[in-house]
Amino acid sequence: MEDIDDILREFDSQNAPSNAKDYDDLLKWWINERAAPEILQCQEDLVERIMTRVRRQIEQIEDQTGNLDPRANFQLIIVQTELERVKFLIRSYLRTRISKIDKHALHILSTPSIRHLLSPSEQTYLRTHQALLNELYLSSFLKNFPDNLKRLDDSAGGLSMVEEPDLEGAVFLRVVRDVNVAIAWENGETLDMRAGDVYVIRYSAVQEAVKRGDVELI
Repeated sequence: MEDIDDILREFDSQNAPSNAKDYDDLLKWWINERAAPEILQCQEDLVERIMTRVRRQIEQIEDQTGNLDPRANFQLIIVQTELERVKFLIRSYLRTRISKIDKHALHILSTPSIRHLLSPSEQTYLRTHQALLNELYLSSFLKNFPDNLKRLDDSAGGLSMVEEPDLEGAVFLRVVRDVNVAIAWENGETLDMRAGDVYVIRYSAVQEAVKRGDVELI
């Protein structure tokens, strides 16, 4: 059976360069997801790799908790604190995505290119969530409306009921790699962004740069 030193060695091995990069990537995409007005590509493989390591470390700690020397408790607390930090990031990342799915459900459902950004479980949630809402609205009040007013995605009169993300809002970003972006100025000029620079700019102008990883939101 492993002792605290074995657990700490295992924890250190989980913080090897490749795994440290996973944590840095998770932090980056968490910030990107929270700052971007639209839902981004789900980092499903990244989250699963990190969660697999977290589950393994938690199991090891639970197996040893009753057998540890009291002097090792402080070291154990350090490990547990780090695990809680990682779990917080994952929970917040997933909740942010769910919040966007709830807010823009009809828009995502009607746009295949956006729907494909969701993980399989998120797509299942999206369909189930919207079906339940449709059923609730129909049973509560839509059943009393004329048929032509029952659609939740109605766009009659040039006014769409489908809420879309506001891509024209301003975002803060840091440039990771030199990139050239087109800005909707009257003269049609472009903006050369250099690595390390920080900007406040309209999201639509850097939308593709964010997805490529050329810039990261802050």
